[in-house]
Amino acid sequence: MEFGVFDHLDRNDLRLRDYYEARLKLIEAYEAAGFYAYHLAEHHSTPIGLAPSPSIFLSAVAQRTTRLRFGPLVYALPLHHPLRLIEEICMLDQLSGGRLEIGFGRGSSPVEVAFYGQDPAKAHDIYMETRELILQGLTCKTLNFEGRFFSFKDIPMELEPFQKPHPPMWYGVHSVEAAERAARQGLNMVSLDSAADTRRLNDKFREVWRATRGNAPEPKLGISRFIVIADNDQHALAAARRAYPVWHRHFYYLFAIRGGKPAHPRPAAFDEMMEIRQAIAGNPETVLEFLQSQLAESGANYLVGQFAFGDLSLAESLRSVELFSKHVSRRLTAST
Repeated sequence: MEFGVFDHLDRNDLRLRDYYEARLKLIEAYEAAGFYAYHLAEHHSTPIGLAPSPSIFLSAVAQRTTRLRFGPLVYALPLHHPLRLIEEICMLDQLSGGRLEIGFGRGSSPVEVAFYGQDPAKAHDIYMETRELILQGLTCKTLNFEGRFFSFKDIPMELEPFQKPHPPMWYGVHSVEAAERAARQGLNMVSLDSAADTRRLNDKFREVWRATRGNAPEPKLGISRFIVIADNDQHALAAARRAYPVWHRHFYYLFAIRGGKPAHPRPAAFDEMMEIRQAIAGNPETVLEFLQSQLAESGANYLVGQFAFGDLSLAESLRSVELFSKHVSRRLTAST
């Protein structure tokens, strides 16, 4: 059992420069607490995404840490030119001494895809082609590729990743079909869904993994949850109930001004998130009991916490991480 962090970098009241510095200090605390990896979302033209260029922010992470692994979850491939992204991946992996983990996807917001002049209806096809192209570019000296959206002939690949053949890959899953694809492609995966739904995804992944790869070690099968920990339940709940609606407003921002709804809606109140068991706030014992149950029900082998969201202060998030490290993570590891 290992632990990771998922982060949207959603806006609060700090000036941007101060905001980035506070988040980098928190990421240093993630490393000190022994987390395996820091996973960063990509969003554009919205307060849910203050890291619209994940590579730039992650290059700062590379310089502020020495052991923590990190990466995008995910690069929204329809919004990136593949040659540029190949080069950025190679640079990040080299700058960090091989600590990059890469996630690819089509982008969760059709509005953001359309902002970049792309047709959201083609986003999945662009993702599939671009993913194949990038993996080829990371593993060859000269790129030749002929596709529906991109064609390249005799392009020199001057850079290469530190990790061979390429950094570990991740996929966000919401369906059994996606879990099957992840298993066939050898990807790590993370689910944001219920523990029961995540169990179905993990069971399908393991079934396909065994059929195609035998006894090879499993990748990470993650489940992600909002987590707030304080010295008592009342303080944790007060912070979560205050901060989560800010995050929720940011999450729905583009849909509020442009119409539509997210593919994977979230309830408006933190208590509702706890009712559907996708979030927890409490003292260490409360949080431990909840997470033990979630891991047992889901069959996940990787827990991803969202410790910073909405207007949670740096001090509040640091306290969550400290209590998680001292009283929760070790006992979760011992009980799984």
